[in-house]
Amino acid sequence: MNRALFLDRDGIINVDRDFVYRISDFEFREGIFDVARLARANGLLLIVVTNQSGIARGYYSEEEFASLTAWMCQQFEAENAAIQKVYHCPVHPDFPRAEDKGLANWRKPAPGMLLQAAKDFDIDLSASFMIGDRRSDFDAAHAAGVGSFLYVRSSFSGDRGSDGDCCNDLQGAELWLKARLAANIALPLAGNANMSDSI
Repeated sequence: MNRALFLDRDGIINVDRDFVYRISDFEFREGIFDVARLARANGLLLIVVTNQSGIARGYYSEEEFASLTAWMCQQFEAENAAIQKVYHCPVHPDFPRAEDKGLANWRKPAPGMLLQAAKDFDIDLSASFMIGDRRSDFDAAHAAGVGSFLYVRSSFSGDRGSDGDCCNDLQGAELWLKARLAANIALPLAGNANMSDSI
């Protein structure tokens, strides 16, 4: 089976400016490519799991999201840190759409995107890692059975609760992942109550 590093997008890969869908508004967070290269060098698949309720809200289209995603993946590939796949959930409960039927379990804090990735790429979730900046990221990782989770603070981090490791930036995330890989561990996550996010 494969191991993976799951990454949230807004707040982890890029600076979260609320509903980013234009290349001109997309700013990579400092250190993200170092984290991604470390993961790939150690045989981890890079998987992005991102809530994109701006689609359901009508702020941007699936096509606009796909265009930005293709460009983002090209930048990772140019940095020798290819992304295996980007999973996104366009759903928001306040903006129901017929085409989103059946996707509710994909919206973090639900684990659907991670579980689908595990199925698609034969991933051992208990031996995998996730980095996020919101409580819903932790809850999705916990519900899916991901072995280790790291909070990286961002402008949207809010109350992270008492579970999971935490650091201030992606340089810290690189050190965290390096230590975990060196020890060859992905520790089970402790449970806690779910906390939804607005995005």
